[in-house]
Amino acid sequence: MSSAIQLSKRFREVMLDGLWIANTNFKDQLSDVTWEQAITKIGSLNTIAMLAFHIDYYIAGVLQVFEGGVLEIKDKFSFDLPPVESQEQWEKILNKLWADSERFAELLEQMSDNKLSEVFVDEKYGTYQRNIDGMIEHCYYHLGQITLIKKMITHP
Repeated sequence: MSSAIQLSKRFREVMLDGLWIANTNFKDQLSDVTWEQAITKIGSLNTIAMLAFHIDYYIAGVLQVFEGGVLEIKDKFSFDLPPVESQEQWEKILNKLWADSERFAELLEQMSDNKLSEVFVDEKYGTYQRNIDGMIEHCYYHLGQITLIKKMITHP
């Protein structure tokens, strides 16, 4: 199995369907969260909606590069979630997250192992491999936060 396919499986595990590392994934954790829960603020923590938006912001930004575009994302904008005021708006955020995640995984599967060792956009960012590994680790980090915040909201 190629390295790209292995990375794609790891990415899908954290985002869409895996149970191996955390015994859960984004889709599993967010599937029953209402929009009211998603925007519930607990102290100084980010909301679930903000974290879902934040992760998709980075997935979509890197996906743009995978599709031949330029890297336009900026850290300072990664939490700029527009107000979520309905279940429909929340579901739109989730549907974008699932679609971007699936497309990211599909394009990753098609990468050659040589591509993984190439520079990602600029030498300061390292290789494609490093950025994909970082994306997976970043997703797990925020999955843990979402899981804890969800427990605080649903089991106060």
